[in-house]
Amino acid sequence: MDETNKEREILQVMRKVLGSVIRDITPAPGTRHPLSDKTIEDVRMCLGLIAARERELAASAGAAMERPVYADDMQAAKVIPMSKIGKNKKAEDNGE
Repeated sequence: MDETNKEREILQVMRKVLGSVIRDITPAPGTRHPLSDKTIEDVRMCLGLIAARERELAASAGAAMERPVYADDMQAAKVIPMSKIGKNKKAEDNGE
């Protein structure tokens, strides 16, 4: 494994671990978080540095950045039922 891939892997793991820590310590709505404002700002800066370096590595490799996928995002591909394959619009309009 070359240095760039190893660095990319390390950055991904660091980002995931920081994300897990944030999820684990996030308090219920209306309650105070256990971290100081300075620590929260430091975590934000770390995540920002990780993202910036990941962008640099992707740009130098000519690769696109991986984007997060959300449940409510529109899918790029449209699923077509098997029963619709091979039928054309006119056949559907004529009731065939």
